[in-house]
Amino acid sequence: MLFLLLAIVIVLVAWALRLMDQAVRVQEFSLMLAGFLVASSAAAIVGVYFLMGNYRVYIHQQSAQVNALPAPEYALPYTAASLGEIADLPATWVLSSD
Repeated sequence: MLFLLLAIVIVLVAWALRLMDQAVRVQEFSLMLAGFLVASSAAAIVGVYFLMGNYRVYIHQQSAQVNALPAPEYALPYTAASLGEIADLPATWVLSSD
């Protein structure tokens, strides 16, 4: 993934330099502006790549901390109930008084 982004950034910078060179030769402001915008997009891609890299490290550390926590007391292991027990559940709910 890094090599793909690096190739895209290199192509964008080369394109920006070419646009700026043409802008100087023909004295065209719009080409200079286009070159600046292309160079800015290349810088933004690099910035987002580094920000997301740090974010992935942060999320990985957080998930490791959560996985290291002991299970809460109310987390009971799953036990299978028979069909008769499941059929009696609504009756027990109705008959129980709180």
